[in-house]
Amino acid sequence: MSKVIKNGRIVNDDWQILTVAEGEEAAALSVPAGRVIVPLATWLARRDELAARGDVGVWFAGNEGPEALADDIGRVAVIAVSFPKFVDGRGYSTAALLRTRYGYTGQLIAFGEVLRDQFNYLTRCGFDTLQPREGRYTDAQFDAAIASLDDYTEPYQASVLHPQPLFRRIARAGVKA
Repeated sequence: MSKVIKNGRIVNDDWQILTVAEGEEAAALSVPAGRVIVPLATWLARRDELAARGDVGVWFAGNEGPEALADDIGRVAVIAVSFPKFVDGRGYSTAALLRTRYGYTGQLIAFGEVLRDQFNYLTRCGFDTLQPREGRYTDAQFDAAIASLDDYTEPYQASVLHPQPLFRRIARAGVKA
């Protein structure tokens, strides 16, 4: 089991993220028993079979948009978004769209090259679970990362967590609303 930050706490995660090997067809991917997160292509090819199992999640690659899962949002147990490189920010948009446009309220995981300096931004976009690459952080670094999630108590910009920008959230003396 890998360690993740879920809702601001370190927990052991029992979800297994499956990947498609080079040359392997997504529809033919062997899906083991237990709590698994399958690639979007596997879900699309086998949605009825996988939905009937129950504990199955779906993960998005950077080039895949949430609109492909729009009709099945309520059928998946968890959604994950891959961050293959720390400079690939497409997952932020995917998370924000899942939360705002598609109304997803379940567990949303950011996994892969998820770095500590991105944790605050990832949570503001709607991720509630952060799963850095296995072995990237020690327990002490995880603790420090959790403490840093609250470094910015009042962000200026609007986000999934704060839909209004700061100037709309703060009442000023002498200003009529």
